[in-house]
Amino acid sequence: MIRIGVDVGGTKIEIAAIDESGAELLRRRAPAPQGGYAEAIGAIAKFVLEAERAVGAPCSVGIGTPGAVSRETGRLKNAYASVLNGMPVRPDLERLLGREVRFANDANCFALSEAIDGAAKGAQVVFGAILGTGVGGGVVVERKAVEGANSIGGEWGHNPLPRPAPGELPGLRCACGRDGCIEAFLSGPGLARDHRLATGESREPAEIAALAESGDRGCAATLERYEERLARALASVINLLDPDCIVLGGGLSNIGRLYRNVPALWGRHVYSDTVVTPLAKAVHGDASGVRGAARLW
Repeated sequence: MIRIGVDVGGTKIEIAAIDESGAELLRRRAPAPQGGYAEAIGAIAKFVLEAERAVGAPCSVGIGTPGAVSRETGRLKNAYASVLNGMPVRPDLERLLGREVRFANDANCFALSEAIDGAAKGAQVVFGAILGTGVGGGVVVERKAVEGANSIGGEWGHNPLPRPAPGELPGLRCACGRDGCIEAFLSGPGLARDHRLATGESREPAEIAALAESGDRGCAATLERYEERLARALASVINLLDPDCIVLGGGLSNIGRLYRNVPALWGRHVYSDTVVTPLAKAVHGDASGVRGAARLW
């Protein structure tokens, strides 16, 4: 079987075709479809059909998107700032492609990819956390993504930040409209906002990380706050799931010190005498989403 996966993001759409061994036969990337819903859904279908012609064989199709398909309405939900949100994406794509299409949250796709042949290969229970423009989470058990009864399995970023300090209350406003979500603190924009509030400096996360490494005290303090918050947030995952591996993806996963400092901090919040859970960087990087979408079949 040749599997096609599509990763639909806010700024780009990526497609890959993989064979049974996981070898990539094709991978392409293009800007996110412009215009309204009809244009976007048509562009996704065209992207799939062109890839299928290129590999020269019928393919299964899996789609990873922000949010999830609602079990009640069949429409995409929780895909903020996307023209696909609230729309019947699955039936419309199935009509355009003439076949069944499987959908999953992009963080579930990321976790599935890393669980099958990535950083968590061989692990039974895997938690994948995406730290980027938003904060997503996905759970994989025995090589299957856990969708959940409400199609929100792994939506860790929209829990409140655990054990908030007085200065963290009521919390920063999240894109979902609530205050104090993990995403509001641990996303890239959240890190930049925290640094700006503490120092008055407007810097991007990559710049903050680089300056912290070169000895800038303000940037170092910002990263220390970030690491301590990430440790609290992941400790709550360990207490609930006790995963065999936690894998980080997204732009902030490139901050190398996280893998050393966060596990050194989370033990005080975990209900165990020892914590052996590994924290790993994604092997497939930003390709994990599209590879995981293909693996939905």
